Amino acid sequence: MTKSIMLQGAGSNVGKSILVAGLCRAYSRRGLAVRPFKPQNMSNNAAVTADGGEIGRAQALQARACGVAPMVDMNPVLLKPETETGAQVVVRGERRATVKARAYGRMKAQLLPEVLDSFHRLAGTCDLVIVEGAGSPAEINLREGDIANMGFAEAADVPVVLIGDIDRGGVIAQLVGTDAVLSEADRARIRGFAINKFRGDPSLFDEGMRAIAARTGWAPLGVVPWFADAWKLPAEDVMDIASAPGEGVKIAVPHLARIANFDDLDPLSAEPGVEVVIVPQGAPLPGDADLVLIPGSKSTISDLAHFRTQGWDIDLAAHLRRGGRVLGICGGYQMLGRHIHDPEGIEGAPGSVAGLGLLDIETVMKPAKRLALTEATEIASGAPVKGYEIHIGETDGPDCARGWLRVNGALHGASSADGRVQGCYLHGLFAADAFRAAYLERLGARAGGVAYEATVDATLDALADHLEACLDLDKLLAMAQEVKRR
Repeated sequence: MTKSIMLQGAGSNVGKSILVAGLCRAYSRRGLAVRPFKPQNMSNNAAVTADGGEIGRAQALQARACGVAPMVDMNPVLLKPETETGAQVVVRGERRATVKARAYGRMKAQLLPEVLDSFHRLAGTCDLVIVEGAGSPAEINLREGDIANMGFAEAADVPVVLIGDIDRGGVIAQLVGTDAVLSEADRARIRGFAINKFRGDPSLFDEGMRAIAARTGWAPLGVVPWFADAWKLPAEDVMDIASAPGEGVKIAVPHLARIANFDDLDPLSAEPGVEVVIVPQGAPLPGDADLVLIPGSKSTISDLAHFRTQGWDIDLAAHLRRGGRVLGICGGYQMLGRHIHDPEGIEGAPGSVAGLGLLDIETVMKPAKRLALTEATEIASGAPVKGYEIHIGETDGPDCARGWLRVNGALHGASSADGRVQGCYLHGLFAADAFRAAYLERLGARAGGVAYEATVDATLDALADHLEACLDLDKLLAMAQEVKRR
C-alpha cells in the first residue's frame, strides 16, 4: 500500500525542497521505499536522468536522499525560463514547446493527465511519495487549471502540509492568511503545518504555534531551526552559493541573466582554499580573480549580449592580459568562440553573432538537444570525471584539436594555444575530487582534501537527524493517505 503526502508553501522559497530532501532521507532510513515528486518545477538548473531526460536539480537531490537514481517521472513538467514572459516546457524529460506565460496557462489542463500518469507510475515503485508544491496555494489567481499545488492535490487526492518561513517575518500572517483566502475544499485538504528557518530558541514560538492552530484548525508538526549546513548541499539558486572570502584562489562567475546548470560551482565553493564570487549585474569582474568561469546559459545568444552590456568582455580581456585564466562551460563555452550561428532561429531571429573570440571555434545551434550522462578523463592529470551534457548546438574548430578532456577515446572541449582559455560541454566535472584538486593546484590553490560526494551524503544524513529532532515525523507519516489506484 503506497501512501502520499504533499508539502506546500505559504510563500515562495520557504525551504520546501530541502525539507523534502531531508524527509526522503529520514523515512528511507526507517526502512521505507520513498520517492520524491514535484508535478511542476520552474528552474534552469536541471539534472539529466539515466532514462535520457531532464528534471529539476532539486528533485535529483531528493532522489539521492532516497538512495535511488533520478527519473523523469519525479518531475514530469519542468519550465525553463528563456525570457521574462516565456519558457521552454519540458514534459517527462523532453522539450515539448516554448510558450508565453498566458499560453502556458491554457496548456496546463492538457498536461494534468500526463502529470497524474507519472505520479501513479512512481507510486507503483515505493511505499511513500513525498510531493513538493511550487510557489504557494495562496496565489489563488493561479488556481484555475493549477497542476502545481491544490489543483494537483485535488486531482490526485493527496493531503497537504503547509510550510511557513519565519526568517522572512510575518509567518503567522502567512499561514492564517493562506487559510483565509483558500476555498473551503482546498482548506480541507490541509492536515497540518510546520515552521521553517527559525533562528534561536524554538520554544519562544510556542504561543505562535498555538495561535496558528487555533485560527486554522491544523495540527502543528513542529518548528525547524535554521539548518546551518544547508550550504553544503547543491544550491537551488546561484545566489545561494556560499563561499568564505579570504586568502587563496579567487574564481569570478558572472551572473548571467539566464544562468543555467550552475551546480559546477558547488564543489568549488566547498573548498576552503577557494573563494567563489558571483558577480552581479552592474559590477565589474574582480581584477584579482585567478579564474573567470563563464557558466551555462538557457539563452546563450541573449546572455552573450548581456555579458557585453555589463562591460564584462572588456574586463575579461584585461583579466587575460594580467595572466588570468578563463573556463567556459556549456553556454559559456559557446560564448568563447568566434561566432554562434543560429540559422533556424532557435534562440531568436535567424542569423549569426560574434562571440568573444577567445577560442578558435564556431558553434551552430541545432534543434536537437543533447542529454547525456558522460564519463571522461582529464588529459593533463589523468583524473577521471563524471558529468552530464545538456545543450543544443554543435561546436568545432581548430582549438578543438587541443581538447583537454577525453570521452570514449575522442577529444572533448577546446583550449587556446597558451592553455589559458578552455571550454567544454561537460557539467558536473568539479564534483570529481582528484580532478578538482589537480585543476585548483594549477591555479595555485592548496588542495583542501574535500570529499565532495561524501560530504553531500553526510549532510543529507545530518539534515534527516535535524528533522527527526524537531518535527513529529510519526504524526506526519500518519497524515499520509493511500494513493488511489486508477
